Amino acid sequence: MANTPEKIEQPKAQNPLILRAHRLMDAFAKSNDERIFYLDRLEGFIIFVDLDKNSEDLEKLESEIKKNAERYCLIPKLSFYETKKIMEGFVNEKVYDIDTKEKLLDVIGSKDARHNFLEFIYDQESELEKWQQYYQERSRVRIIEWLRNYQFQFVFEEDLELPKAMIEKLKTHLFEVKVPKDIAAGRQALFAKAKTYYSNEALNPRPKRGRPPKQVAKIEIEAVVSGDIYTQVPIAARRFLYIPEISSATSITFSDKFDTEEAFLAHLRGTPEKSEESQLEALAQKFANLRKLSNQLAGIEGNIATVSFGEDDDDEEDEDEMLDESEADSKKKSRKPKKK
Repeated sequence: MANTPEKIEQPKAQNPLILRAHRLMDAFAKSNDERIFYLDRLEGFIIFVDLDKNSEDLEKLESEIKKNAERYCLIPKLSFYETKKIMEGFVNEKVYDIDTKEKLLDVIGSKDARHNFLEFIYDQESELEKWQQYYQERSRVRIIEWLRNYQFQFVFEEDLELPKAMIEKLKTHLFEVKVPKDIAAGRQALFAKAKTYYSNEALNPRPKRGRPPKQVAKIEIEAVVSGDIYTQVPIAARRFLYIPEISSATSITFSDKFDTEEAFLAHLRGTPEKSEESQLEALAQKFANLRKLSNQLAGIEGNIATVSFGEDDDDEEDEDEMLDESEADSKKKSRKPKKK
Protein backbone atom coordinates (compact mmCIF):
# COMPACT_ATOMS: atom_id res chain seq x y z
CA MET A 1 0.00 0.00 0.00
CA ALA A 2 1.41 3.38 -1.07
CA ASN A 3 2.12 5.86 1.65
CA THR A 4 -0.14 8.92 1.45
CA PRO A 5 1.64 12.24 1.96
CA GLU A 6 1.07 13.75 5.38
CA LYS A 7 -0.97 16.89 5.44
CA ILE A 8 1.03 19.92 6.42
CA GLU A 9 -0.37 21.56 9.54
CA GLN A 10 -1.40 25.15 8.87
CA PRO A 11 -0.22 27.96 11.19
CA LYS A 12 -2.78 29.62 13.43
CA ALA A 13 -3.55 33.34 13.36
CA GLN A 14 -2.88 35.02 16.71
CA ASN A 15 -5.40 37.84 16.21
CA PRO A 16 -8.59 38.49 14.19
CA LEU A 17 -8.12 38.69 10.42
CA ILE A 18 -7.95 42.24 9.04
CA LEU A 19 -10.29 42.28 6.04
CA ARG A 20 -11.10 45.03 3.55
CA ALA A 21 -14.87 45.66 3.66
CA HIS A 22 -14.85 47.51 0.32
CA ARG A 23 -13.15 44.62 -1.47
CA LEU A 24 -15.60 42.14 -0.02
CA MET A 25 -18.52 44.35 -1.13
CA ASP A 26 -17.05 44.44 -4.61
CA ALA A 27 -16.53 40.66 -4.74
CA PHE A 28 -20.06 40.02 -3.43
CA ALA A 29 -21.52 42.34 -6.08
CA LYS A 30 -19.57 40.76 -8.95
CA SER A 31 -19.89 37.12 -7.99
CA ASN A 32 -21.97 35.14 -10.53
CA ASP A 33 -21.86 31.94 -12.58
CA GLU A 34 -18.88 33.19 -14.62
CA ARG A 35 -17.00 35.14 -11.92
CA ILE A 36 -16.08 33.04 -8.88
CA PHE A 37 -14.47 34.39 -5.70
CA TYR A 38 -13.10 32.67 -2.60
CA LEU A 39 -12.15 34.09 0.79
CA ASP A 40 -9.18 32.48 2.53
CA ARG A 41 -9.90 31.45 6.12
CA LEU A 42 -6.24 31.29 7.14
CA GLU A 43 -5.03 34.78 6.20
CA GLY A 44 -8.03 36.63 4.74
CA PHE A 45 -7.00 37.21 1.12
CA ILE A 46 -9.51 37.00 -1.75
CA ILE A 47 -9.04 34.75 -4.79
CA PHE A 48 -10.69 35.56 -8.12
CA VAL A 49 -10.93 32.57 -10.44
CA ASP A 50 -10.16 34.50 -13.62
CA LEU A 51 -11.19 32.27 -16.52
CA ASP A 52 -9.03 34.32 -18.90
CA LYS A 53 -5.89 32.86 -17.30
CA ASN A 54 -4.23 29.93 -19.06
CA SER A 55 -5.64 26.45 -18.47
CA GLU A 56 -2.53 25.19 -16.69
CA ASP A 57 -2.76 27.89 -14.01
CA LEU A 58 -6.49 27.29 -13.61
CA GLU A 59 -5.94 23.56 -13.15
CA LYS A 60 -3.30 24.20 -10.46
CA LEU A 61 -5.67 26.56 -8.63
CA GLU A 62 -8.52 24.05 -8.85
CA SER A 63 -6.24 21.36 -7.42
CA GLU A 64 -5.18 23.66 -4.55
CA ILE A 65 -8.79 24.51 -3.65
CA LYS A 66 -9.85 20.84 -3.71
CA LYS A 67 -6.83 19.79 -1.66
CA ASN A 68 -7.54 22.40 1.04
CA ALA A 69 -11.30 22.74 0.68
CA GLU A 70 -11.75 23.69 4.34
CA ARG A 71 -9.46 26.68 3.87
CA TYR A 72 -11.39 28.48 1.09
CA CYS A 73 -14.95 29.81 1.43
CA LEU A 74 -16.90 30.34 -1.80
CA ILE A 75 -18.35 33.86 -1.89
CA PRO A 76 -22.06 33.52 -2.78
CA LYS A 77 -23.52 35.18 -5.85
CA LEU A 78 -26.30 37.74 -5.51
CA SER A 79 -29.47 35.87 -6.43
CA PHE A 80 -32.38 37.39 -8.36
CA TYR A 81 -34.52 37.25 -5.21
CA GLU A 82 -31.89 39.07 -3.12
CA THR A 83 -31.37 41.69 -5.85
CA LYS A 84 -35.08 42.41 -6.04
CA LYS A 85 -35.37 42.51 -2.24
CA ILE A 86 -32.61 45.15 -1.99
CA MET A 87 -34.20 47.37 -4.64
CA GLU A 88 -37.71 47.07 -3.18
CA GLY A 89 -36.38 47.72 0.32
CA PHE A 90 -34.79 50.96 -0.83
CA VAL A 91 -37.94 52.15 -2.60
CA ASN A 92 -40.21 51.38 0.36
CA GLU A 93 -37.88 52.76 3.04
CA LYS A 94 -36.06 55.69 1.42
CA VAL A 95 -38.08 57.05 -1.52
CA TYR A 96 -40.78 59.52 -0.46
CA ASP A 97 -41.89 61.06 -3.77
CA ILE A 98 -44.98 59.15 -4.98
CA ASP A 99 -44.24 59.50 -8.71
CA THR A 100 -40.60 58.42 -8.27
CA LYS A 101 -41.65 55.46 -6.13
CA GLU A 102 -44.19 54.27 -8.72
CA LYS A 103 -41.68 54.57 -11.58
CA LEU A 104 -39.04 52.63 -9.64
CA LEU A 105 -41.50 49.86 -8.75
CA ASP A 106 -42.38 49.58 -12.46
CA VAL A 107 -38.68 49.32 -13.30
CA ILE A 108 -38.15 46.60 -10.68
CA GLY A 109 -40.97 44.57 -12.25
CA SER A 110 -39.56 44.91 -15.76
CA LYS A 111 -36.97 42.88 -17.67
CA ASP A 112 -33.29 43.62 -16.86
CA ALA A 113 -34.53 45.34 -13.67
CA ARG A 114 -31.12 45.65 -11.98
CA HIS A 115 -29.53 47.60 -14.83
CA ASN A 116 -32.60 49.77 -15.55
CA PHE A 117 -32.99 50.52 -11.84
CA LEU A 118 -29.42 51.91 -11.69
CA GLU A 119 -29.90 53.97 -14.84
CA PHE A 120 -32.99 55.58 -13.34
CA ILE A 121 -31.35 56.20 -9.95
CA TYR A 122 -28.28 57.84 -11.49
CA ASP A 123 -30.59 60.22 -13.33
CA GLN A 124 -32.17 61.29 -10.01
CA GLU A 125 -29.56 63.24 -8.08
CA SER A 126 -31.78 63.54 -5.00
CA GLU A 127 -32.11 59.75 -4.76
CA LEU A 128 -28.58 58.71 -5.78
CA GLU A 129 -26.83 59.51 -2.49
CA LYS A 130 -29.60 57.82 -0.50
CA TRP A 131 -29.32 54.74 -2.68
CA GLN A 132 -25.53 54.50 -2.33
CA GLN A 133 -25.74 54.76 1.45
CA TYR A 134 -28.57 52.21 1.62
CA TYR A 135 -26.77 49.73 -0.66
CA GLN A 136 -23.55 50.01 1.36
CA GLU A 137 -25.41 49.39 4.62
CA ARG A 138 -27.29 46.37 3.24
CA SER A 139 -24.11 44.93 1.69
CA ARG A 140 -22.24 45.33 4.95
CA VAL A 141 -24.95 43.49 6.91
CA ARG A 142 -25.03 40.69 4.31
CA ILE A 143 -21.24 40.25 4.46
CA ILE A 144 -21.12 40.30 8.28
CA GLU A 145 -23.89 37.71 8.42
CA TRP A 146 -22.01 35.48 5.97
CA LEU A 147 -18.73 35.82 7.91
CA ARG A 148 -20.52 34.97 11.14
CA ASN A 149 -22.07 31.86 9.58
CA TYR A 150 -18.56 30.65 8.74
CA GLN A 151 -17.32 31.65 12.20
CA PHE A 152 -14.65 34.04 10.98
CA GLN A 153 -12.87 36.06 13.64
CA PHE A 154 -12.37 39.34 11.83
CA VAL A 155 -12.32 43.13 11.75
CA PHE A 156 -12.81 45.52 8.84
CA GLU A 157 -9.75 47.65 8.27
CA GLU A 158 -11.93 50.62 7.31
CA ASP A 159 -13.36 50.55 10.87
CA LEU A 160 -10.02 50.56 12.69
CA GLU A 161 -8.51 53.58 14.40
CA LEU A 162 -4.97 52.22 14.40
CA PRO A 163 -2.05 53.82 12.53
CA LYS A 164 -1.22 52.35 9.14
CA ALA A 165 2.22 51.23 10.36
CA MET A 166 0.67 49.30 13.25
CA ILE A 167 -1.83 47.53 10.99
CA GLU A 168 1.01 46.44 8.72
CA LYS A 169 2.95 45.13 11.75
CA LEU A 170 -0.08 43.11 12.84
CA LYS A 171 -0.35 41.60 9.37
CA THR A 172 3.35 40.79 9.21
CA HIS A 173 3.39 39.06 12.62
CA LEU A 174 -0.05 37.43 12.28
CA PHE A 175 1.20 33.91 13.09
CA GLU A 176 3.87 34.75 15.67
CA VAL A 177 3.09 33.89 19.29
CA LYS A 178 5.71 36.08 20.95
CA VAL A 179 5.59 39.70 19.78
CA PRO A 180 6.73 43.11 21.10
CA LYS A 181 4.50 45.04 23.49
CA ASP A 182 3.19 47.48 20.88
CA ILE A 183 1.96 44.64 18.65
CA ALA A 184 0.44 42.87 21.68
CA ALA A 185 -1.49 46.07 22.48
CA GLY A 186 -2.64 46.29 18.86
CA ARG A 187 -3.90 42.71 19.06
CA GLN A 188 -5.97 43.56 22.12
CA ALA A 189 -7.61 46.40 20.17
CA LEU A 190 -8.45 43.96 17.35
CA PHE A 191 -10.01 41.43 19.73
CA ALA A 192 -12.16 44.16 21.29
CA LYS A 193 -13.29 45.39 17.86
CA ALA A 194 -13.98 41.86 16.59
CA LYS A 195 -16.61 41.33 19.32
CA THR A 196 -18.74 44.17 17.94
CA TYR A 197 -19.37 42.29 14.67
CA TYR A 198 -21.03 39.47 16.65
CA SER A 199 -23.41 41.82 18.47
CA ASN A 200 -27.10 42.15 17.59
CA GLU A 201 -26.56 45.71 16.42
CA ALA A 202 -24.10 44.55 13.73
CA LEU A 203 -26.97 42.90 11.84
CA ASN A 204 -29.62 45.43 12.89
CA PRO A 205 -27.97 48.85 12.91
CA ARG A 206 -30.09 51.35 14.78
CA PRO A 207 -31.00 54.61 13.04
CA LYS A 208 -29.51 57.68 14.64
CA ARG A 209 -31.94 59.58 16.83
CA GLY A 210 -32.57 63.28 16.88
CA ARG A 211 -32.98 65.91 14.19
CA PRO A 212 -31.25 65.01 10.91
CA PRO A 213 -28.17 67.12 10.18
CA LYS A 214 -28.33 69.97 7.68
CA GLN A 215 -27.51 69.06 4.11
CA VAL A 216 -23.98 70.16 3.32
CA ALA A 217 -21.68 69.55 0.41
CA LYS A 218 -20.28 66.04 0.71
CA ILE A 219 -16.50 65.85 0.67
CA GLU A 220 -15.01 62.56 -0.49
CA ILE A 221 -12.02 61.58 1.64
CA GLU A 222 -9.88 58.71 0.42
CA ALA A 223 -9.41 56.09 3.09
CA VAL A 224 -5.81 55.47 4.12
CA VAL A 225 -5.33 51.71 4.02
CA SER A 226 -2.32 49.55 4.69
CA GLY A 227 -0.39 47.49 2.19
CA ASP A 228 -1.31 43.95 1.21
CA ILE A 229 0.86 41.67 3.35
CA TYR A 230 0.25 37.92 3.00
CA THR A 231 2.82 35.31 3.99
CA GLN A 232 0.86 32.08 3.44
CA VAL A 233 -0.40 32.37 -0.16
CA PRO A 234 0.08 29.06 -2.02
CA ILE A 235 2.04 29.31 -5.28
CA ALA A 236 -0.99 28.11 -7.27
CA ALA A 237 -3.12 30.99 -5.92
CA ARG A 238 -0.69 33.88 -6.29
CA ARG A 239 -1.68 34.82 -9.83
CA PHE A 240 -5.35 34.88 -8.75
CA LEU A 241 -5.11 37.27 -5.78
CA TYR A 242 -7.88 39.86 -5.92
CA ILE A 243 -6.35 43.10 -4.63
CA PRO A 244 -8.03 46.09 -6.34
CA GLU A 245 -7.47 49.52 -4.81
CA ILE A 246 -10.91 50.80 -3.80
CA SER A 247 -10.68 54.15 -2.03
CA SER A 248 -14.40 54.68 -1.43
CA ALA A 249 -17.47 52.47 -1.13
CA THR A 250 -19.34 54.78 -3.53
CA SER A 251 -17.14 53.51 -6.38
CA ILE A 252 -18.56 49.97 -5.93
CA THR A 253 -21.34 49.51 -8.43
CA PHE A 254 -24.50 47.43 -7.99
CA SER A 255 -24.38 46.66 -11.71
CA ASP A 256 -23.74 43.12 -12.92
CA LYS A 257 -22.64 44.38 -16.35
CA PHE A 258 -19.99 46.97 -15.45
CA ASP A 259 -17.02 46.31 -13.17
CA THR A 260 -16.55 49.92 -12.02
CA GLU A 261 -18.66 53.01 -11.50
CA GLU A 262 -16.48 54.83 -14.06
CA ALA A 263 -17.40 52.28 -16.73
CA PHE A 264 -21.09 52.56 -15.84
CA LEU A 265 -21.00 56.38 -15.96
CA ALA A 266 -19.22 56.25 -19.32
CA HIS A 267 -22.05 54.05 -20.58
CA LEU A 268 -24.64 56.55 -19.34
CA ARG A 269 -22.82 59.38 -21.12
CA GLY A 270 -22.70 57.34 -24.30
CA THR A 271 -18.90 57.54 -24.31
CA PRO A 272 -17.56 54.05 -23.71
CA GLU A 273 -14.16 53.89 -22.11
CA LYS A 274 -11.23 53.65 -24.47
CA SER A 275 -9.61 50.26 -24.75
CA GLU A 276 -6.05 49.78 -23.57
CA GLU A 277 -4.90 49.34 -27.18
CA SER A 278 -6.38 52.66 -28.28
CA GLN A 279 -4.83 54.37 -25.24
CA LEU A 280 -1.42 52.91 -26.11
CA GLU A 281 -1.83 54.05 -29.72
CA ALA A 282 -2.64 57.57 -28.56
CA LEU A 283 0.42 57.60 -26.29
CA ALA A 284 2.64 56.31 -29.12
CA GLN A 285 1.37 59.07 -31.40
CA LYS A 286 2.10 61.69 -28.73
CA PHE A 287 5.65 60.38 -28.29
CA ALA A 288 6.17 60.41 -32.06
CA ASN A 289 5.02 64.02 -32.26
CA LEU A 290 7.27 64.99 -29.35
CA ARG A 291 10.25 63.24 -31.00
CA LYS A 292 9.59 65.05 -34.29
CA LEU A 293 9.31 68.39 -32.51
CA SER A 294 12.52 67.81 -30.53
CA ASN A 295 14.38 66.91 -33.76
CA GLN A 296 13.15 70.11 -35.38
CA LEU A 297 14.26 72.14 -32.37
CA ALA A 298 17.63 70.41 -32.38
CA GLY A 299 18.09 71.32 -36.04
CA ILE A 300 17.20 74.96 -35.39
CA GLU A 301 19.58 75.11 -32.42
CA GLY A 302 22.33 73.62 -34.58
CA ASN A 303 21.86 76.30 -37.22
CA ILE A 304 21.87 79.03 -34.60
CA ALA A 305 25.04 77.64 -33.10
CA THR A 306 26.77 77.62 -36.48
CA VAL A 307 25.85 81.25 -37.14
CA SER A 308 26.80 82.44 -33.68
CA PHE A 309 30.13 80.73 -33.19
CA GLY A 310 31.73 80.33 -36.69
CA GLU A 311 34.72 82.75 -37.22
CA ASP A 312 34.16 83.10 -40.98
CA ASP A 313 30.53 83.82 -40.40
CA ASP A 314 31.45 86.63 -37.99
CA ASP A 315 33.48 88.34 -40.71
CA GLU A 316 30.67 87.88 -43.23
CA GLU A 317 28.19 89.33 -40.78
CA ASP A 318 30.42 92.42 -40.27
CA GLU A 319 30.67 92.95 -44.05
CA ASP A 320 26.90 92.53 -44.42
CA GLU A 321 26.31 95.09 -41.69
CA MET A 322 28.68 97.63 -43.38
CA LEU A 323 26.96 97.13 -46.75
CA ASP A 324 23.56 97.57 -45.16
CA GLU A 325 24.66 100.82 -43.51
CA SER A 326 26.12 102.22 -46.73
CA GLU A 327 22.97 101.34 -48.67
CA ALA A 328 20.85 103.02 -46.03
CA ASP A 329 22.97 106.22 -46.22
CA SER A 330 22.73 106.35 -50.01
CA LYS A 331 18.98 105.98 -49.83
CA LYS A 332 18.72 108.83 -47.34
CA LYS A 333 20.76 111.12 -49.59
CA SER A 334 18.63 110.28 -52.62
CA ARG A 335 15.49 111.30 -50.80
CA LYS A 336 15.37 115.10 -51.27
CA PRO A 337 12.53 117.07 -49.77
CA LYS A 338 9.95 118.36 -52.24
CA LYS A 339 9.79 122.09 -52.90
CA LYS A 340 6.59 123.76 -51.90
